[in-house]
Order: sequence, then structure tokens, then C-alpha cells
Amino acid sequence: MVAQRAGTPPLSRVLVSGTIPPLADPYYRRPETGAALSSGVSPGQTVVLTHGEETPAAPAAQGGTGKTQLAAEFAHALRSAQAVAVLVWVTATSREAVLTGFAQAASAVGAAEPDAGAEAAADRFAAWLAHTARPWALIVDDLGDLGDLEGLWPVPGSSVSSGGNGSGPDPGTGRVVITTRLPPDAFSTASHADAASLRIVPVSGFSRREALSYLDSRLNDYPDQRIEALDLGKDLDGLPLGLAQAAAVMTVKGLGCREYRALLAERRGHMSGVRAEGVSAEILATWSLAAECAHELAPAGLAWPTLALAAMLEPHGIPGGVLTSPAACGYIAGRPGAATLADQAMVRAAIANLARAGLISIDSASQVRTVRMHPSVRAAVRAWLPAADLPHVVHAAADALVQAWPETGGAELDQALRDCVAALRRAGGGPDTLWQPEAHPLLFRSGASLEAGGLAGRAIAYWQSMVTASTGRLGPGHASTAAAKDKLGAAYESAGRSGEAITAFAGVLADSERDRGPGHPDTITARARLAHAYASAGRPAEAVAIYERAAADAGRQLGAGHAVTLSARASLADAYQAAGRGEDALSAYRLLVADAERFLGPGHPATLAARAGLAALHLDGGRPGDAIEAYRRVLADTETRYGRDHLDVIAARADLASALRRSGKLKDAIAAYERVLADRERIQGPEHPDTITARANLAFAYRGADMLREAIPVYEHTLADRERVQGPDHADTRTARSNLAAAYQQAGRLGDAIEAYQRVLADSERMLGPGDPETLAARCSLAAACYADGRLMEVITMLRHALADSERYLGPDHPMTATLRENLDNATST
Repeated sequence: MVAQRAGTPPLSRVLVSGTIPPLADPYYRRPETGAALSSGVSPGQTVVLTHGEETPAAPAAQGGTGKTQLAAEFAHALRSAQAVAVLVWVTATSREAVLTGFAQAASAVGAAEPDAGAEAAADRFAAWLAHTARPWALIVDDLGDLGDLEGLWPVPGSSVSSGGNGSGPDPGTGRVVITTRLPPDAFSTASHADAASLRIVPVSGFSRREALSYLDSRLNDYPDQRIEALDLGKDLDGLPLGLAQAAAVMTVKGLGCREYRALLAERRGHMSGVRAEGVSAEILATWSLAAECAHELAPAGLAWPTLALAAMLEPHGIPGGVLTSPAACGYIAGRPGAATLADQAMVRAAIANLARAGLISIDSASQVRTVRMHPSVRAAVRAWLPAADLPHVVHAAADALVQAWPETGGAELDQALRDCVAALRRAGGGPDTLWQPEAHPLLFRSGASLEAGGLAGRAIAYWQSMVTASTGRLGPGHASTAAAKDKLGAAYESAGRSGEAITAFAGVLADSERDRGPGHPDTITARARLAHAYASAGRPAEAVAIYERAAADAGRQLGAGHAVTLSARASLADAYQAAGRGEDALSAYRLLVADAERFLGPGHPATLAARAGLAALHLDGGRPGDAIEAYRRVLADTETRYGRDHLDVIAARADLASALRRSGKLKDAIAAYERVLADRERIQGPEHPDTITARANLAFAYRGADMLREAIPVYEHTLADRERVQGPDHADTRTARSNLAAAYQQAGRLGDAIEAYQRVLADSERMLGPGDPETLAARCSLAAACYADGRLMEVITMLRHALADSERYLGPDHPMTATLRENLDNATST
């Protein structure tokens, strides 16, 4: 199925981003109707799988022809053959989901910049696709709107050649597969699609031979079971979805095709009054028979509430923890708020029964998109669900999502849960369902995950809508309205829109002072949030004044040892430092440490954080002895609280090592760094990112002590680890190679340094383009090494090249351009 270029060996490692759906069990390979894809997607080509010929049983809106399964088969084949280095699956339920998927992929391949938002990371991944020489494949599943790919359209044939020298496009790097219910002509008019590389492949149902062969493979309980199999395939127009449900029911109940056809004809007649948009009578009938089959399986009676709950959520994948949460189990078992472990076991059995009946699929290997339900099944369930039951199941689903949503679940899980929230809100029977009697916590949890996921623009839009909705439904003084306004301010601040953040937080503070009084804890917190916004905006003097008021109010109203008071005082100390009031900052931190230790104890996290803040202040203020003493105390207290092998203890030792190094105590620093590395290797393993970082820090300390014989092997080890664990294209790998090159240069090994810098430059140019600041910096580093080697004419040529790129891409007034211009002037005057 997957062809490789002649002479290209299989790749030893395939980096996978996203969750590839499992193949159906059993999976039927389509020798006739699947041939257009299984013959291979050529490198440099985009294949779009669209709905095939519409028939009464298979309208385009319904789907069910097997497009996603064909794409999954292709992806699994690529992975098994190791025919690509990078394999990305993006579930394109919305623009937000596309951004998240692309951003996750950017992080996986090392194209994302630290602390960049999802939008910027998605842009970087699209650029990576256009520049990388590594073979890759991207599957965009169920694209519903071409606008969701706006600015991100993957062009698989535009990458530069593997030499990284810009010699021309290499059509052999990328493959793209898109599944969609959009009509084919939508892609012919898409200005961002490359018509020469685009191939539209309509996917219809099974052919008659395939339908017969599929049923033959599924039905083998007794010889006569397959009588009238060909007729059943015709009844269902060869639709894989319908045939899968029919085969599942026949397998569970021991029916033959003839008996099932009679049931199908009878049930189809009863479906005329069911209004499920876009779902044919045939699929409604197969769904109904499957639901009835599952309902009869033990534990009897639980299949329908399980199906109803799942139908409220995202068909492309529900995290497994949602359906087995206490709220879900309580609803399904009929014991809201009182579910037991026995109920959870019965719910798991009910979920398995739905899979046996062909109503859902289960990916036990994925915690992110564990349970999938075809959209037509979801539509049928929602059409059948009594209106009076809808609010109950909606609230049960909302409670289940909140319970299953971890604080730090990762971008992919957060997106799957947000997809479920969006599906729930569409299914909820009206916009007010999750606002009765007040805003459901799910609305706030979903919004918070947008900001955590780096989706700043979408977070702002979300919280703006929440403020409007809460003000209209609950009133301007309601706690939910205040919370939504606060979240909007935080979203503005996170996006760097300082003026709007200050305005929003000032409004929250005014509302709280009016409604709760100036001494209320919420008012004190609101005042501190406003001060933080001023600090973020680079207005430390105003921040100090507001923090002083917040700290005074908190101490007076809540007490000196209250968490809010201590937090306000820590922020005030930081604000003093930012305002250039070093003595005030030092005095504030000393008092804070004393009070935190007195009220909370020396090992309390707040006390440890305060002492670490004091240590950093000493270090920045040129008091290394005081800083080291404070860092040693933090380490001792942390070890006393948590034990020697706790990760916080290792982090505290790393902070001490850094302080020792910065203070010039290199022998002690190296000993501390060696201990940190040994502990990381022992506890987290040699390939953990923290361990690799610890090794890089040790190498840096060796180099700072001019111990180059020790530093270079550690740098080489670090580079090998980065390449093996994170891949050759990852930003950390480029950094590791650049650090090694600098060590070579410092050791006088100029040939090795130049060779390493050339590789860094080639990788940066290939990954990021010629005008990226990282690429320009790499060219400058190479020029410096060449200068040290006496290659003056090469240096001048490089700097001219870099200056031209900087002026073109960054502009003539950019600081990088000015630096390059100065370097070139110096080189030409030598």
C-alpha cells in the first residue's frame, strides 16, 4: 500500500502527533472501492476523500462510507512501513481544533518557540512542512470548513532539498490526506490549494462483491447465516456503517441475513416518523436494531442511558474517563450522586455492549479519544431522546466532563474535552441549559483551558461572550459575571493587551467594592489582580501603589498569616524590585520570609517560595554569599519536607548550582550539577528531557571553568541524546549542536566548530527559513568561527548574505539588522 522512493531505507523511528483512530475489528480492506487510496498517495500530493455518489441510503450529510477508516488504514500502513519520519493526525472539528493539532505537531517536531501561543506555533508548523527535508504525512480528518485551514494549508511539494541549500523544491517529502463531507468543487475553487498536487477521491459504499465478501468474513456461525447476504448488501446500498451494524447484531444474536432483512424491512417502516437530520431511513433502522440488541445484553437496561450520554458528546472521540466518572455512572445507573464501584463496573460492561452492537468503537490504547460514535448514530439518538429527558442528560454530561478534566491534562486531551463541550452545547436543546440555575462550572473550565492552551485570541472571544451571557442571564452583580470579567482581564493580559486588561480588572475591582465592600477577600484579590496588570504593562510605580493597598487591606481584614495576605506581600516585593526600589524589595522579602515561617512553618510551599524569592533578590543585587546561604536553606527545608528523591528537591539543588556558578564558585557548582544529573538519571531516567537539560547545564559549567576536556564529551552526549529523543529537527537539538560548536571553538578545534556551525545553519535555514532570527544568528556564529580561522573573505560573504536576508525579512531598522551591519563594517575594515 505504501511505496517508498527507490533506495530509501525504512526510517528507524516515526514521530507521531495526534491520535490515529484504530482500524475496525475486524477491518475489511477494500480491493475495489478503496483502490484509489491504497495504491498510494504520492510524495508531494494531497488527496481529498469526499463523499461518493449520493443515494437514498447514503446522503452526503450522513457520511458512513468509510473515509476516516481509509485514512486510518493509510496512516497505520505508513507507520508500520516506517515510510515517513513524522506522521500527524489532526481531527478538524473546528478552527480551534486545527490550531491545537498543528501547535501540538510543532512542539513534537521542535518547530515551536518557547512560550509562543498556539496560533504562532501552528504557523511555525505550516512553515516547517514547507521547509523540512524529512519525509512526513499529515491527515486532516473530517474537515468541515475550508476556512479552518486558512493560512495553514499544507503544501507537500514545497520543501527544500535535503541539502538545505535552497536548491529547489523536493516533491518527495510530504503527503497530505484530507477527509471531508464538503463537495469536491469546494476544493477546486480553493485559492490556497495547489491544483497540480490535489487529487479528489470520491468514496462510496462497498461494491456488491465487497459487501458480499465483507459479510462472508463477519458471519461464520453456521453455513446458512449468509443466505441473502448479497440482497442485504443491496438493501443498505453497500454502506459500510449500516453493514457493520447489521453484522454486529447478527453476530450477537445469531441471526442470518434472511432473518435480519425481515427485521430491517419491518423496522424501516417504523422510522418514517423519526426526524434525524441527514440520516437515511436505512441507517435509522440499522441503528434502532443495534440499540435494541445492546439494550437486551446484561446488564440489561443500561445501554440506552449510556448511549444517550455518549450522544451528547464529541463523536470523534470521548475521553474514557468521562463516561466512567461518578456523574456519568450515577446517571446511567439511576443513582445520581451515589454511584458505586459496582455501578462503574456495570457502566464499563454497558459501553462494551454498545461496541459489540456496532454503535460505538473503543480505542483502549487512547485515553484522549477512547470512545467514538459515528455522527449519524449521535443524530439518531438525539432524535429519539424525549425532550423532557434532555436537561437531565445534558447536566449529567456536563458534570462528567468537569470531573474528568484534569488540571494538567495536555493540549490534546484539553482539545478533546473542549470538543465534547462544543458538542454538548449544540445538543443541549437551547443556549440556557447550562445556565440553569446558574452558570455551570464546565463553562469556566472550558474557557480556562483555552488560555492554558495558548489560544489567546479564542480565549478573549470566549470570555467576552461569557460576560455578555452572564450579564444578560444572571445580572451584572452576580458572582459568575464577576468571575467571567476577571477571566476576560486575564485573557487580555496573557495576550499582551495591557490597556484592555487594566480596564477589565479596574471594572472588576469597582464592582466588587460596590457589591461586597473594600475589605472583602474578593475585593482584595481583585485589587491585586489590577496591580499585576499594571506590572505586566511595565508600569511598576502604579503597581506598587495598588499592591501596597492590597497588602494592607489583606493584613487588616484577613490576618498576617492568611494565604491572600502572603501572596499580596510577595507580589509587592517583586513590584518594588521592578520599580528599582531594591532596598524596599529586600526589606519586604525578609519580613515575608519571617512571617511565612512563623505562621506556616519552614517547609510550607509558601515559605519555600518566599525564601527562594529572597535568594534570587540577593543574587541579582550582587550579594552572592547571602544568596547561596538562602538557596542552601531552601534546599535543606525542601529535603526535610519531601525527602531526598523528590523532584522539588532536585530543582532546589539545581537552583543552588546555578547560584554557585553565577557567584564564581565553579568547583562547588560543578559538584552540585553532577549531583543533579545523577539524581535525574536515577529517578527520571536517562532520556527524560529534564535529565538531558541537567547534562547540558553540567557541560556549560565545565566550559565556564575552562574544563574543555570534560565539557566537550558531555556536550557530545547531550547532542546525541537530543537527536535520539527529540529528533534532528527539534529546536533543542539545534541549540545542543550550537553549544557543542562553541565549545569546539573555545578549545581551538576550529574545523570541528565550523562543521558543526554549518550544520546548525543548514538545519535552521531548512526548518525556519533564511530570515528567521535564529538562522541569522547561526550565520553570525559560523562567520565568527571562520574569522577565527582566518577566512576573512568567507566571513564578508556570509555577513553580506545575512545582512541582505535581515533587511528583507526583518526590515532595515531591526536590531538584528543593525548588529549585522556593524559586524560587516568591522570585517570589511579589517
